[in-house]
Amino acid sequence: MVGRRARNMHRGRPGQEGSPPRSRPGGTQRPRGEGSARTFPARPTWPAPELLAVFRALFDTWNEGEILRLAMDHVSTVGPYRAEAGYLRVHGQLVPRPQGRPDPASAVDRTVRELTGRDGPVAVPGRSRGRALALHGPGGLHGYLVVTSRSRPTHAQHFLLAVLVRLTAAALSVAVAHRRRQEDALELHRLRQERTALQQRLISLVVKAGYQRAVHDALAEVAAAGGGEEAITSALHELTGFPVLVEDRFGRLRSWTGPGRPVPYPDPDPARHEEMLQKVARRSGPVRIKDRLISVIRPRGEVLGVLALVDPRDDADEYTLFALEHAATSLALEMSHLRHLAEVELRLHRELVDDLLGGTDEASAYARSEAFGHDLHRIQYVVVVQWRSQVSGDAFARTVGRAASAVGMPSLVTRRSDHVVLVAEGRPDDHALYETLARETGTPDGTIGVSARCDTPDGIPGRYQEALRALEVRRRSPSRYGTTFFDDLGLYRILGPGNDYQELEGFVREWLGQLVDYDGRHRAALVETLSRYFDCGGNYAETAESLTIHRSTLRYRLQRIREISGHDLTNVEDRLNLQVATRVRKIMLGGPG
Repeated sequence: MVGRRARNMHRGRPGQEGSPPRSRPGGTQRPRGEGSARTFPARPTWPAPELLAVFRALFDTWNEGEILRLAMDHVSTVGPYRAEAGYLRVHGQLVPRPQGRPDPASAVDRTVRELTGRDGPVAVPGRSRGRALALHGPGGLHGYLVVTSRSRPTHAQHFLLAVLVRLTAAALSVAVAHRRRQEDALELHRLRQERTALQQRLISLVVKAGYQRAVHDALAEVAAAGGGEEAITSALHELTGFPVLVEDRFGRLRSWTGPGRPVPYPDPDPARHEEMLQKVARRSGPVRIKDRLISVIRPRGEVLGVLALVDPRDDADEYTLFALEHAATSLALEMSHLRHLAEVELRLHRELVDDLLGGTDEASAYARSEAFGHDLHRIQYVVVVQWRSQVSGDAFARTVGRAASAVGMPSLVTRRSDHVVLVAEGRPDDHALYETLARETGTPDGTIGVSARCDTPDGIPGRYQEALRALEVRRRSPSRYGTTFFDDLGLYRILGPGNDYQELEGFVREWLGQLVDYDGRHRAALVETLSRYFDCGGNYAETAESLTIHRSTLRYRLQRIREISGHDLTNVEDRLNLQVATRVRKIMLGGPG
């Protein structure tokens, strides 16, 4: 084929430009008119060393663009040729190459594409004898070489061009084969990498599924065995190897499994703990806070506490996180169940205590209390708890019940509109319940009233009133927060709720009425001065200091009290009745002290 297209470029009649000269043997020309003896063309001189170097260079590179560039650069060495354009087949399309050369004219570009793999003439603007030579190889068409000739080439020059074209096509075939081998090798490497990654993924999935099954089986076994919070945290510790802890809603430690437990456990900062809970609750899954991985225990949206792993070196992996989340779910179910039982128990307790406070059959009371593990046959005390920052609901009632259990005070618990009532076995400690509740609630603003002892259930209603009286007296005292026992009220015991308030008001009116009227008319403070005088035990200096007045002013006021009331403060009877009247007015009737 190349021979034919080379012959096509120089074929012509003898004597025309481009036809080889006829020579006589030995290189002499036969003169015109001589005989028709056969002659032979002169032996052409080929640039063999230079062409051999080009041929080697074509096969020394595997870059297709470089091969085409070498061929185009050396077209002129084989004859009067000029390389006008070169094309390589890229992804099925003919693309001008090599880069850096000017793009061929649109007419040339269109003609080359229309040849569809055949050789053919090409009209190159400003040039003559243009032809597109296809570069074929075993794999098909590799590209085109567009050349022009400034003169008619000889037969030998056509032959050399054909050789250059064939060798260029062969070099391109080798380069294409090499590139395809590289692509195949890269693809094989990629497939092997994908296979390795898939195998590793499958192994990882198998390991992960096995670990998840182990976590599920371990926690399911704990649940089936009736294990509680401690059993769940122990299982999590065995699965992960990290210390495990559970804190309640307020940040107080409930349980710790594993080494490194702080002693004593630090008291939480309420504001910071609430901020931490909100931060963790806004995100899904465990959250790292300093050296801990924390998961919120939140059944049905209500936060009951947190489950945490202690991981100071950040060694936890995805398996650890899965175990923590799964354990938090199991713990949420357990704590929700316990809370439900506590609510049911609290409701039953409340019904029993409500009946005891209102008066009920003793036989029924004994039987029902035994069902709760409470011994009504022992001495009982009625305890009333009121906290300023707490609404008296089920949550606060549960808090009071937990605090009572924590200080060793077995109790039946109920609630009223503004306070919680306990029926407790044995005399409560003077301060333990108050101090525990102050820690639980985070504030000391609470008051507790405790009744006298009760030997039988039918005395509980009266003891309830005594506890209320003790609570009320403590709330109206200068030190309004703390615990007060009815047995310690002294005089206030006879001023209890069993007395008629009208009689108390009459008593106060009899002894303080004129002073009260005078204070109202003149905006004075004689009743308050008298009350402070008695509170200070008749000490002039202390009384004057508490009222922030001068001693002479105090003496003047006491003199006016004698004159207006008609009572003598040096008289024992008058002094006692006046002091009782001021106390009754302040404590029982709610008047200013």
